[in-house]
This record gives sequence, structure tokens and C-alpha cells, in this order.
Amino acid sequence: MSSPFWDERYATDDYIFGTAPNVFLASQAGLIRPGMQALAIADGEGRNGVWLAERGVQVHAVDVSRVALAKAHKLAAGRSVSLNFEQLDVLEWDWPENAYDLIVAIFIQFAPPPERERIMAGIRRALKPGGLLILQGYTPKQVGFATGGPGNVANMYTADLLREWFGDWKIGHLHEHESFISEGSHHHGMSALIDLVAQKPH
Repeated sequence: MSSPFWDERYATDDYIFGTAPNVFLASQAGLIRPGMQALAIADGEGRNGVWLAERGVQVHAVDVSRVALAKAHKLAAGRSVSLNFEQLDVLEWDWPENAYDLIVAIFIQFAPPPERERIMAGIRRALKPGGLLILQGYTPKQVGFATGGPGNVANMYTADLLREWFGDWKIGHLHEHESFISEGSHHHGMSALIDLVAQKPH
């Protein structure tokens, strides 16, 4: 079932998070290989999934909003790429086991604890051994910046929290920083960010 909240948010001709990929995701292009099977979680209007598809990745892009997915279809068509788009609620999804070489989780902080833990458990289940997780989110300082994301500290990430979820994986990159971002009208301004690249053990 589509989410009225997200449908309303996306119900504009503008791409509210832009059409360019997330800057941190794009910075990891060297890790991305053609033929990878990737999951783009809560991919919204498609900016990240479409960018992956342009690099020869087989993308399963999921989102709860039918309005966002319609815009994602349009973006993909305009870029002449094909993705497997699926409307679903990741909080209710039966996550597949060992299904993806790459999981992309960019600003998926719509769920507070304990629902958030179900998503992290799903990521751990769905990534293949040897697969990569690329994640960017906000830290608690973001509430003060108010330049994007939820206004609830409980939804935010810290380095300790990410280590709690993925510390038994090989962490190739984990960095908290404050940076200016401009990713559409809804992610714009100085922001408190945290970046993670982690590999599931073989």
C-alpha cells in the first residue's frame, strides 16, 4: 500500500532530492562493477538507482510511494536505462537471503527504533557474502542544522551505532563529518553526515 505522507511529499513536478546521484555514493564509483545485483532501498524518485543502472548494475529499486516510483520510471526512461522498480514497505517486506552484491542505503532514516532494527537485520540478511553496503545518513547534530531528514534524534546514526549493526563486517570506510550538500530542495545546506562502506564476510 502506498504511503499518503510520501505520495504527498513527492507530488510535484520537481525532483525534490534532485536527479543527480548522492555525492557519497558517486564517490564510491570505483567499487561498483557492471553486472552487480543491487538493491536501492527507499530509492524515491530514482536518482541513485538510475545512476547505478547507467553503470551496468542490475538494480532492484524499492520504495513505498507510487508517486515517487512513477517519477523514477520517467527518470530512467529519460536516461535510457532499465531497472526493476517495486513498490513495497521495507518494514513489512520478507527480505530475501543472500540476494544482492550491493545494497545502497542513502538517507533511509524514516524509521525510528525498533522498526529501524528490522531494516538493518534485513540488510544483513539480503546482502551476499562478500557483498558491499554503501550507506549515508545523518548524525544527531543534524537536528540543529534542520537542512533535511527527520527532526527526531532517535532516527539518526552514530559511528557506535553503525559498528553495533555492522562491526562484525569489514568496515572499509566510516566517517562522521559536517559538509554542505545540495541534493534537491529537501537536502540543502550544511549537514551533519555519516558515511559507511562495509563488506559482508565471505
